Amino acid sequence: MNPVVSVTSLSKYFGRFRAVKDVSFEVYRGEIFGLLGPNGAGKTTSIRMLLDIFAPDGGTVSVFGGNMTEAKKNRIGYLPEERGLYQDLGLEPTLLYLATLKGMVEADARRRLEEWLKRFDLYEHRAKKVQELSRGMQQKAQIIATLIHDPDLIIVDEPFSGLDPVNTRLVKEIIEVQRQAGKAVIMSTHQMYQVEAMCTRIVLINQGSTVLYGEVGQIKRDFAGNAVNLVGQGDFGDLPGVLEARRRNGAWHLTLDAGTSPQDIFHALAVRDDVRIERFEVAEPSLDDIFIHVVQQAGGVSSEARTYA
Repeated sequence: MNPVVSVTSLSKYFGRFRAVKDVSFEVYRGEIFGLLGPNGAGKTTSIRMLLDIFAPDGGTVSVFGGNMTEAKKNRIGYLPEERGLYQDLGLEPTLLYLATLKGMVEADARRRLEEWLKRFDLYEHRAKKVQELSRGMQQKAQIIATLIHDPDLIIVDEPFSGLDPVNTRLVKEIIEVQRQAGKAVIMSTHQMYQVEAMCTRIVLINQGSTVLYGEVGQIKRDFAGNAVNLVGQGDFGDLPGVLEARRRNGAWHLTLDAGTSPQDIFHALAVRDDVRIERFEVAEPSLDDIFIHVVQQAGGVSSEARTYA
């Protein structure tokens, strides 16, 4: 199967600053693909080059099998992190206008918009100005603008921002329906538990370069041993070789650095007389753990990407 998106060795300068150095990944139909990285890593710049908003200074971007065209842009739905609705206009005319910009006939846009407004409980608010809507309502309106023209490629940046748990679940269900319909979805978010629940594959960008790329399950298996869970009495937050220590419901979760094994932690605890261990186990790392491990291991210097097919 040919990829919907193929990004190879992408780079971008702003003056002397190299915002993106070496980013590569592919996205396929019928998958939700996670685009991850710390703030300032180059995620948004990479998305803008993919969308032909910025021209790359190096590397290549292929969308739907070739270079971007105006016709291809109409097959893409993009939810940016910085929202862009017209605040002084009514909700309904704003969304209709944005739909026609994507090539929709107004009659079709009206019919489809009514369905989306009712699905998001915004139909009774359609005559209000956008600025009169709550933050969560505006977020739902932005999602409608992203999906109303039935795009084949969907790119969503922080799609759950401002949403309560009920609407977060609704948006997750809608994104999953899009995936099941064969759409390619690229999701960028800092909510790692959402990525873990929804994405089949991810790319992690750090310092402008791809540092981790592949299938989520395989990545987690390959990083097993970089975290431990333990229960006991004492303070376990100051152990050497621990990148992060989190305590929840009386249990500790320790994320380990690259040079520390679970056995090292166990031996360090065995010689301490100020702690008591009741349970100690190697944990399957979360994407949070892996994210912290990879970014901190880089230490501000991009390393060769690790790829997990």
